[in-house]
Amino acid sequence: MPREAPGPVSAAGLAREAAILAGAGAAILLQVAHRPVGAGVAAHSRFTEDPMRRLRHTLGYIYAVTLPEAAGARDAVVARVRAAHAPVRGADHEGRPYDAADPDAQLWVAATLYWAGEQVRGRLWGALDPADADRLYRDFAPLATSLEVPTAAWPADRAAFAAYWDARIAGLEVTDDARAVAADLFSGRGVPAPLRAALPLARFVTAGLLPARVRAGLGWDWSRRDSIREARLWALTRTLYRPLPAAVRGVVVRWILRGLRRMPGAGGPAS
Repeated sequence: MPREAPGPVSAAGLAREAAILAGAGAAILLQVAHRPVGAGVAAHSRFTEDPMRRLRHTLGYIYAVTLPEAAGARDAVVARVRAAHAPVRGADHEGRPYDAADPDAQLWVAATLYWAGEQVRGRLWGALDPADADRLYRDFAPLATSLEVPTAAWPADRAAFAAYWDARIAGLEVTDDARAVAADLFSGRGVPAPLRAALPLARFVTAGLLPARVRAGLGWDWSRRDSIREARLWALTRTLYRPLPAAVRGVVVRWILRGLRRMPGAGGPAS
């Protein structure tokens, strides 16, 4: 029998899959569990008032950095992100400083995007061979280095990333700010009515993706029965999602690319 295709093996290929959105909630909650990021979001972000706008901007950055067809918008998108980060600085209620432009915070945000994407990819397509896994990992580095993160700061390989990740997870602080973001994220505020019905499912998927330590810090229960239900859900998703035509799986990227092409300062698609 022919070997089954391994699924996306590049950051661009993975970014084009609508299923990648299944990891968005986990990435956000991991980001705000990093105390400086959480403090900055709590003090300056109003994303729960218009979560769709925040989603468009986040996906726009990912696509502009990873997709050749979005290269014309890359400089404009990066400039927008840097401008948005510039005023996000201060001190939390305990006097600890935060700065959205801090390379350490930027590195953590980019790391969560890679990790969440890989978690979803693995659940849908299984393990990659080492060469493909290495290539996919390297492809994600520009999500960090396009902003204020020095090239040398992105862990050199997957083993270095695993060590960085484990150390960071062990040191995360799930503060009241992080718990407030989690509550707001799934409250339904600012979410179009047709999507609100999916929020309980999105919360369940997010809970299953999160590391146990972070999930417990949020006060979210998780049982062996939940693990069984999660495994069944992903098995069903694999069966339903993988045979879909590329045009259907790419509906989200087409939506975002239309917006990127209308941005002031954005050129047309790369030739």
